[in-house]
Amino acid sequence: MTMHKTVGASVDAMIEDLRTLVEIESPSRDVDALRASAKAVAAVLESRLGGHAVLVESVAGPHVHWSAGGDPRVLILGHHDTVFPLGTLERRPFAVQDGHATGPGVFDMLGGLVQAVHGVATLDDRSGVEILVTADEEVGSLSSRSLIEERALACGAVLVVEGAADGGGLKTGRKGCGTFQVSVTGRASHAGLEPAAGVNALIEAAHQVLDIAALGRPEIGTTVTPTVASAGTLDNVVPAEATVIVDVRVESADEKERIESAFAALAPHLDEAEISVQGAVGRPPMPESTSTELFAVAQRLLPGIEGKSVGGGSDGNFTAALGVPTLDGLGAVGGGAHADHEYLVIDAMTERANLIAGLVHAIQNA
Repeated sequence: MTMHKTVGASVDAMIEDLRTLVEIESPSRDVDALRASAKAVAAVLESRLGGHAVLVESVAGPHVHWSAGGDPRVLILGHHDTVFPLGTLERRPFAVQDGHATGPGVFDMLGGLVQAVHGVATLDDRSGVEILVTADEEVGSLSSRSLIEERALACGAVLVVEGAADGGGLKTGRKGCGTFQVSVTGRASHAGLEPAAGVNALIEAAHQVLDIAALGRPEIGTTVTPTVASAGTLDNVVPAEATVIVDVRVESADEKERIESAFAALAPHLDEAEISVQGAVGRPPMPESTSTELFAVAQRLLPGIEGKSVGGGSDGNFTAALGVPTLDGLGAVGGGAHADHEYLVIDAMTERANLIAGLVHAIQNA
C-alpha cells in the first residue's frame, strides 16, 4: 500500500492555521477563552473542509464536531484546550525559526489538529469522516467522555491526533491513569503546651504516603506516585488537616481494580485520626491490541514508522476501552509537551498530514 496521492498539504497554509489557533489562548476551565478557541477551530474546519462545524455546549466549554456526512466510518479525535494560563502567549509568542514552530500548544495538540484537517482536505472523498475537538482533555474529559464514546462507537475506528512519541513514533498503547486525593483529619492543639492533646494529621499523612507508595508494582507497569502534599497552619500548632495527592498509572484492568480497592481500604494509623479518599483511575488502559490493525496500515503507508506504548493518557484510552480500533500519536512530531520549550518540527507536517489522509482512505475502502 502507498499513500493515496503524492500531492501533500501546504506547509504554509498549515502554519497559517496553526498560528491562528495558538494565538487564541485556550486554557482548560476558562470557558470564555475556550469559546473563542472553539469558534476559531470551527472556522478552520469550515474553511478547509466545507460544511458546518457544530459547537457542542458543555460546562467545560464548547466541543467542536464536524461531519462530512454519509455513514460514519472514522473519527478523528483531538482537543483544543491547553495547559497554559492566559498571558503565556505574551511571554512566549508563536514563532517559526530553525525548522521549528513554537508557542503554547503547538505540540499538545494544536499542531496535530491542523495537520489532520489539512490531510483530510486532500481527499476527494471525505464521506464517513468525523472530527471531534474537545474542550477538556487536559482536565480529565469529564464533560466530553460520553460524546467521545458515542461517536467512536458510531464510527468504528478512531485516529487520535495527540503529539507523536519520541522520534516521531505512533502510540500503540497507553497506561490507564488517574488521580487520588487522600484527606486526613486530626485535631489541633498547642505544639508546645500540650502536643499530646492533638491528633497530628501530618504524621498520619506520612504513614499514608508510605502505605500508598507501597502499592506500586513497576515490574508490571503500575506506578503509584504521591505528588503533592499539604498540612498545617502555623509552626506552633499540631496540624488538624493534611492532604496528599497521588498520580496512578496502570497497564491492565485488573490493576485498575486492585488500586481502586486498595485506596478505598486505606485505614488510619493514629487513634482518632480520620481519612477520606476521592478519585479513581479515570482513564482505562489502552491495550496495544486495539491498535494492531490500524498500526499495520500505518506501517504500509509509512515504512519504518515505530509504535510505542507510553505512560501518558489521552481520550484514546476511552475509545480503546470500548473495543473500538484506535491509533494514537498521529499528531505533531516535536516535544516539550506542557513545558516552555514545547516545539513542532515543521518538516514533518506534510508527512503526518498525508499519513492521516492515507489512514482515512484505507478505512473508507476497507
